[in-house]
Amino acid sequence: LPALGGLPSAGPITSIFGPKTTMHAVIRDRGRQYLVRPGMEIDIDFRRDLEGGADVVFDEILYLADDEGGHRIGAPLVDGVSAKAVVKDHVKDKKIQVVHFRRRKASKNQQGHRQKRTRVMIQEIA
Repeated sequence: LPALGGLPSAGPITSIFGPKTTMHAVIRDRGRQYLVRPGMEIDIDFRRDLEGGADVVFDEILYLADDEGGHRIGAPLVDGVSAKAVVKDHVKDKKIQVVHFRRRKASKNQQGHRQKRTRVMIQEIA
């Protein structure tokens, strides 16, 4: 496309966390998968054993793409790679309403729920 006068380059990827690299990985934590980059904050399932400022290492890396454009796909895991993160704090999701409605019975049960999450910041992928 550039030879045909295609779209101009968008430049480096930036966000509120500063410039991002093209390095990213897919990690697995207790059955859930997350796409992460260094400097990115993600909310994982609540982990009672972690306090704010604690270091976390995610050893289950399913996919890794580096800055040079290369990538490694695990079978099922990529060997010798881990993602290091630090715990920011524990947060709650937005409230959802759970309604149990029984038709024609004049019966309804309604309650709210806020799921707890642990917010971590990915420091590095190595």
